[in-house]
Amino acid sequence: MPPLSMITFYVDDPAASAAFYAKLFSLEPVQASPSFALFVLPGGFKLGLWSRHTVEPAATAAGGGGEIAFDVPDVDGLYTDWAARGLMIAQAPADAGFGRSFVALDPDGHRLRPYTPATP
Repeated sequence: MPPLSMITFYVDDPAASAAFYAKLFSLEPVQASPSFALFVLPGGFKLGLWSRHTVEPAATAAGGGGEIAFDVPDVDGLYTDWAARGLMIAQAPADAGFGRSFVALDPDGHRLRPYTPATP
């Protein structure tokens, strides 16, 4: 199987979602149009934001059904930063079997889960 290289979220307003992620990532999209925006993250992974109103075939599910996880060194520090920026927080930092994480939401309800892996 080829390696994963991109995830696409279907969003209500690509420009608003692009502005959210540009601020969150401190990174501008490499492509932007009224119906689509594309970010290339450090390491080469891509995040696409496609208008749920123009994607073909049509998107049938409501937003918020997916999650992006970020491996970070300091979950609690990032939580403090994102909460201060006004991101909607769905779950405060907590420990789980895989490590420590919290969950924030983008404007369409997609989950953003920064985590620090548990040490064996």
